[in-house]
Amino acid sequence: MSQSEHDKRIDYVEFAATDVAKAKNFYTAVFGWSFTDYGPDYSSFSDGRLAGGFRSESEARRGGPLVVVYAVDLEGAQERIQEHGGTIVKPIFDFPGGRRFHFTDPSGNELAVWSEPTE
Repeated sequence: MSQSEHDKRIDYVEFAATDVAKAKNFYTAVFGWSFTDYGPDYSSFSDGRLAGGFRSESEARRGGPLVVVYAVDLEGAQERIQEHGGTIVKPIFDFPGGRRFHFTDPSGNELAVWSEPTE
């Protein structure tokens, strides 16, 4: 992608992680993201469309912009999150565009997962 194609787009999302290795294991298991390490305190991820990273911090804070991930199987995503150490902070609910839930990852970052409405 050329620089002009990147213009005015969100290009990279970075998260704090209290344990970078644990964050990598969690997001690989739950969403299948791939990682490239840049030393022990930083790992970059790719979900196939967007890239980002996890940096080592003593704590992660909830709030601010909410990153929302799409999943065809919303219930399956919720189960995988719980199986791999995530915490559901807002159970599945309906909204005008579909259904979603919010969770915190093992470091405490809050994200959401959404899907199309059920028929």
